[in-house]
Amino acid sequence: MTLPPVVGFVAPSGSGKTTLMKKVIAALVRSGVRVGAIKHGHHPADPDTPGKDTHQFRAAGASSVLFACRERWFMIQETGTNQEPTLDEQLRHMTGHDLILVEGYKDEAHPKIVVHRHEAGAHDLHHQLRHVIAVATDDPELPTHLPRLPLNDPEAVAAFIRARMSQGKTP
Repeated sequence: MTLPPVVGFVAPSGSGKTTLMKKVIAALVRSGVRVGAIKHGHHPADPDTPGKDTHQFRAAGASSVLFACRERWFMIQETGTNQEPTLDEQLRHMTGHDLILVEGYKDEAHPKIVVHRHEAGAHDLHHQLRHVIAVATDDPELPTHLPRLPLNDPEAVAAFIRARMSQGKTP
């Protein structure tokens, strides 16, 4: 199975990476790119509403629960361990996309855009991480040799990603 290209958005909490990624997804989709998204969390999250059938099945001990209807399907998979799944393990579940955008997984080996908001601090995150391809920032003084993308212009960030894809580079 050939995996689509992956690009990550990484930043400290409160920097606006979710907001930027959401807007970049919309811009990419408008331009015809089929985008998948993966969100990495540090705390357990439960998209399953207590009292609903899927929650009851999982609470009863099912290690996998799949919900399907005409508009969508989703699957809840218990890891059975106390270890987080790797990005590669998650990517195997993502099919039918031109591009996968990832929020988080900052230590994995995929191309990343560091989101830097001046007020949020972490002025050297782009120097600390591997595989950083650009910095989306509102700070014109941020020292970097990397391409600087305007934080408040998701169309420009999407154009940067599309350009890398069209050049045959892994975004």
